[in-house]
Amino acid sequence: MQEKTIEKAILAAADIGEYDCESSLDELSELAKTAGAEEIARVIQKRDAYEPATVIGEGKLAELKELCQNLGATLLIFDCELTAAQIRNIEDETNVRVIDRTMLILDIFAGRAVSREGKLQVELAQLRYRLPRLMGIGTSLSRLGGGIGTRGPGETQLETDRRHIRRRIDKLSAELKELEQRRGYSRERRRKDSVQVGAIVGYTNAGKSTLLNLLTGAGVLAEDKLFATLDPTSRAIELPDGRSLLLVDTVGLIRRLPHHLVEAFKSTLEEAACADIIIHVCDVSDPEAAEKADVTLKTLADLGAAEIPVVTVLNKCDKIAENIPEDDSTVKISALKNEGIDRLLETVARNLPQTSRRMKLLLPYDKAGVTAKLRENGKVFSEEYTENGIEVDALVDQMLIKQLSEYEQKQP
Repeated sequence: MQEKTIEKAILAAADIGEYDCESSLDELSELAKTAGAEEIARVIQKRDAYEPATVIGEGKLAELKELCQNLGATLLIFDCELTAAQIRNIEDETNVRVIDRTMLILDIFAGRAVSREGKLQVELAQLRYRLPRLMGIGTSLSRLGGGIGTRGPGETQLETDRRHIRRRIDKLSAELKELEQRRGYSRERRRKDSVQVGAIVGYTNAGKSTLLNLLTGAGVLAEDKLFATLDPTSRAIELPDGRSLLLVDTVGLIRRLPHHLVEAFKSTLEEAACADIIIHVCDVSDPEAAEKADVTLKTLADLGAAEIPVVTVLNKCDKIAENIPEDDSTVKISALKNEGIDRLLETVARNLPQTSRRMKLLLPYDKAGVTAKLRENGKVFSEEYTENGIEVDALVDQMLIKQLSEYEQKQP
C-alpha cells in the first residue's frame, strides 16, 4: 500500500488587527496537520487592510515566492477567505497551489464524514463555497493537480458549468431536507416517549468523544486531532436518580467558523439546540480555554440554544497544577483517567429538567393496574407484594407524580 505524501505547507496571513493572528495560525497549523500537511514556515504581514489582488503586499508576496522555492513548498494556506481572483493571482506569482482556511476545514470534513448525511452536508458546503470561485479555482486545480483542498465532490464538478453545479446543490439540499424531516420525526418520537437528550458540545479536540466513550463504551473515534468526530453519535446512559439520558456527541466547534459552514452543519448542530441539557466540555489545560468556551457558547446562542441548562465540564484537569473551584453546574474531570465521572453524572441529574422522579410507593391492591402505567410512562426498578399492599420502586413520569403522591412512602 502506497504511503500518503505529506504536503509541505507554508501558512500565510495578513494581520489587520481583527483577531490574534499568532493564535489563529497555531490553530491553522493544527488543521493542516489533521489534513495531512506539515507546516514548514509561516509568513505574517501587518497591514491596515487586505491587498485586494493578493491579500498581502507585492514585496511580501515576492518574499513568499522565494520561500516556497527555497523550502520546496507544495501548498500555501491563507488564514482568511480568498476570492477566485486572489487565488489565481497568488498561484500565478508563486506557482504553488493555494487554499484558504475554509477550504482546509472543508477538506478535513470531507475526509471525516462517514454517514450519508455527513457526506451530503460536506459536498453541499464545498459546492456552495466553490461556486462563486469557479473562474479562479477550476483552472488552477486542473493545472496544479490534486491534494489538500480538492477532496470531496472532486474536480469534475468544478470544471462543469455553473448550471450543473446549481442543479447538484438543489438536489443535495432536497435530500438533506428529507433527512432533516426524518430526524425531526425521531425527535418528536423521543419527546412522546419522554426520552431526555443531553448534547455533548465543545471546542474541537476538547475531549468530547473520549468522554462519550467513557460514559457509554460507544467506541467513537477519539484522536488528538481537530474534527476527529463529524457525524453525531447517540448512546443512552442511566443517571444516579434512575433516569435515562440519551447522549449525543456533536461536531467540534472552532473560532471563525464561517457562517455558511454553520448553516451546512445545522442539522447536525441542531441536536444541541433541541437537547434537554447541554454538556459543555472544555480543555482546561489549554491556555485559551476561556476564549474557546466563549466561541462554543456564542455558537450555541446563534443556534437558539441559549436557554437550555448547561453543565460545564472542565476536562484534562490532571494536566494542571492550580485548583479550579467547582459549583452546582461546573465539574472537574479527567476523561482519560476516569476521574470525577460520578460527580459529573450527579451534576447532570441535578441540572436536567424534571420530567420524572424516583418514588417509593405503597399501592393498595385495587390500584394494581397503576404498575402497568408506570412501566409504560416510566421505569419500575422493583415490585414486591406484601400484606399491606404492593411496594413499588419506580421512576414516575411528571404527569403521574401528583396523583400518586398520596401513596408515596416517606423516608424516615
